[in-house]
Amino acid sequence: MKKLLIILCMLPAFMFGQEVKDNKFEKIQKSLKKTFKFATFYGAVNGGNSVSDVDVFSVTNGLQTNTIQTPFDYSLTAGVRKIARLGYENRANTFYNGTENSFSDAATIGRVSGFEFLFEADYRRQQGQNFLDQNHFLRYVADRYIVKVEYLQDGFADIQYFEASQRFRQKVGNKLSFNIGAVQRLSEPYGYDPLEEWMLSNGNLHYTSLAIQEGYTVQFDGQGGETYYNPSGQVVAENTQIWEGVVIPTVLSDYTEKKRNQLDQTFQYSVVVGFDFYHFTKEFWLHSWGNVMPYHYDDGGEFSYHEYNGGQWVDYSGGLIFGYYVIPKKLGLFVEGKYNKYWNRNWHDFSFGLNYVIF
Repeated sequence: MKKLLIILCMLPAFMFGQEVKDNKFEKIQKSLKKTFKFATFYGAVNGGNSVSDVDVFSVTNGLQTNTIQTPFDYSLTAGVRKIARLGYENRANTFYNGTENSFSDAATIGRVSGFEFLFEADYRRQQGQNFLDQNHFLRYVADRYIVKVEYLQDGFADIQYFEASQRFRQKVGNKLSFNIGAVQRLSEPYGYDPLEEWMLSNGNLHYTSLAIQEGYTVQFDGQGGETYYNPSGQVVAENTQIWEGVVIPTVLSDYTEKKRNQLDQTFQYSVVVGFDFYHFTKEFWLHSWGNVMPYHYDDGGEFSYHEYNGGQWVDYSGGLIFGYYVIPKKLGLFVEGKYNKYWNRNWHDFSFGLNYVIF
């Protein structure tokens, strides 16, 4: 009887607690549905032939022919996105296949206020070389402020960084807005040159000493000839021409990559000023944006970019999307592009042309 009374006394509290949990769960469900409403998850595999094979001829020991084969190109893409399409964006394909190039994804502000996101990874082989591209961001746009967190990796341009920004936004009418705020970036110490310590006073590089430090060896035959071995003891060159023209470039590339990978990531705190303009009609549209970082805090670190640049510098990014029907529904012109310059890296994309409908 005592146990039954205890259970009966605890039952209301249990039911109330369960109701609270259910309410919290329902709120979480509603929040997730709202967040991912209209979002699209996509994955795709694309491929095709690469550059044609190349025949290399040699007459050192009679006529010899070697064929350099380039494997086919391919890309593996996976992502999820929730970004409202702007008026000029034409959803031509039924499905996302990872080959789309939407310049407007780089804009500071989207078509609608609120929360938008993009997570995309693209692993590709192009002309025999492998690249990994990633573009992830979370963005919240309000009438008076903008908050964005972004991670970008462009394997082709050799750039990789994490960026967070908080900006005050001032609207000027319905089409133009300005913003100012702070940016925090995390990246490898761009500007660091691992080969600087190997430079001689005459401007040349002491590359043979560097190679020996990395495990390479040189054997002289006493008659003016030499043989070069890699760290595994394999012969890689039997004359100076091959050593300097083929082996040394590989040694330098491996050494610089190793030294950079040994360094910790560095933080960069900057001031950012930007703008965004958007106008759209069916005959004419213009979308442009820009961001300038004129000041960067110097923390005095050994690998701070201030050390390599000798003081302050200016980083900037921007984009332009323009379209105009000279003859409505017949002749149209378009220009699209974006440009980025961070530290000693720059990368860009552009496209321009015209369309004419004959009938």
